[in-house]
Amino acid sequence: MNATLARWMPKSIASRLYLIIFTGLLLAHGMSFGLLFFERYQSAKTVMLNTLEHDVGTSVAILDRLPAAERPAWLGRLQRDNYRYILGPGQGGTDPISDRARVVTGLIQREVGPSFAVKANTVAMGPERYQVHLTLHDGAPLAIEVTPRVMPLADWLPFVFILQMIVLVVITWLAVRLATRPLVRLARAAESITPTNEGPRMAEDGPTEVAQAAVAFNAMQDRIALYVKERLQILAAISHDLQTPITRMRLRAEALDDSQERGKLLQDLHEMEHLVREGVAYARSAHGATETPRKIDPAAFVESLVFDYQDTGKAVSLSGSVDGTAIVRPQALRRVLGNLIDNALKYAGTAEVGMARTAAGTLCIEVADRGPGIPEDELGRVLEPFYRLENSRNRDTGGTGLGLAIAAQLMLSIGGRLTLAARPGGGLIARVELP
Repeated sequence: MNATLARWMPKSIASRLYLIIFTGLLLAHGMSFGLLFFERYQSAKTVMLNTLEHDVGTSVAILDRLPAAERPAWLGRLQRDNYRYILGPGQGGTDPISDRARVVTGLIQREVGPSFAVKANTVAMGPERYQVHLTLHDGAPLAIEVTPRVMPLADWLPFVFILQMIVLVVITWLAVRLATRPLVRLARAAESITPTNEGPRMAEDGPTEVAQAAVAFNAMQDRIALYVKERLQILAAISHDLQTPITRMRLRAEALDDSQERGKLLQDLHEMEHLVREGVAYARSAHGATETPRKIDPAAFVESLVFDYQDTGKAVSLSGSVDGTAIVRPQALRRVLGNLIDNALKYAGTAEVGMARTAAGTLCIEVADRGPGIPEDELGRVLEPFYRLENSRNRDTGGTGLGLAIAAQLMLSIGGRLTLAARPGGGLIARVELP
C-alpha cells in the first residue's frame, strides 16, 4: 500500500473492512443496477421501434384512405406517447442530427413505401424533437412529430434502492463485526497476560482460523509463563544459595582484628548481602499476584505509609486525597511505594506523595522529587533489572539497579502500571496507576 493510499485509509482494521466491503458491494450493486437499467432501455427501445414501424404504417394508411374532412377526428386516436400526427406541412428545421432520428426515419420510409415522399428534419435538441414529413396520395401534407422519451422509473424504485442500501450497510456491519471480534478478544487477552499466567484464556472455538489462533495464543501464554517461572526460580535459587556463604564470610570477617581492611571487607559483604536480597525480592516480585486482594481505604493506607517515614525523621510530605475504597494487594503496593519513596529520598533528600482518582475511576498515586531527574531517553530503561544511570557500584549512589525494576514488575503482576516522567522545573515523577 503506497503512502498516499495509506494516508487516506482509516486507521482501524474495522473501519478499513467497512470501507472495502461496503465499497465493493456498492460498486457491484451499482453495476448490476446499471446493466439492468441498460437492458431494460434497450428492450424498450427495440419494442418501441418495432411498434412504431408497424403502427405508423397502419396509421398513415388509414389517414390516406379517409376523406380529408374526417382526418382531424382520427388524430387523437392515432396519437401515442412518443409521437403524434399533424395535418399540414409541420415545422421546418435542420437535417436529422441523431442516429436515432435517422433510424426512425428509415423505418417509417421502409414501412410506408417510396410513394409518400418521406423526409425528416430536427426541430429541437433540448429535449430532442424531430418531424417526419409525408405527402398523402391526395396531395395533403402530413407530419409525424417524434419526441423520444426514456421510460419513466416506477415510483417505488427509489424506496427499493434505499432499502437495498440499508440491507447492504447491515450486512457489511455484521461481516466486519464477525471478522474483528476475535481480534478484539485476542488484543484484550494479550493485554491481560501476567508472568504468573493468570490472564484470561481464549475460547478455542469458532471458525477454524480463529480456533487455531486461540490455541496458538494459549500455548504461547503457557510457554511464556514457563520461561518466566524457570528464570525466576534460577535467580531465586542462586540468590538464596549465596546468602549462606556470605553470612559465614561476614562472621569470619567480624572475628578479625580491627583494621582498615576488615572494615572494607565487611562493607563489601554488606553490599553483597543487599544485592542478594534485592535479587530474591525481584524474583518474588513476579508473583505478587499470589497475595490475596483486600479492600482498603487508599487514603488511610498512603497516609499511614507517609507517617511511618515522617516518624523516622524523613522529609516525606502528602498532598491530595481520595474517597471510597479500593481492592488492592497491600503488601505489594507498600513495597512499590516504599521503593519509589526511598529512591526520591536517596537522590533528592525529600519526597512528595500525592494521590487522586481519575475520571475513569483509576487510583493514581504519585511520588515526586526535585532530584537530578532522569534523561528523557532513559525513562524506560531504568525500569529494566540491573540497569543504572551511574557507573558506581556504591550503594549510596549507584545502588543495585533493581529497586525500580522490582516496583515495575510488582505493578505488572498485580494489574497496575508504573510510569516515570520528568517533572517540570527539574526532578522526577513516578506515577502508580491501579484500576
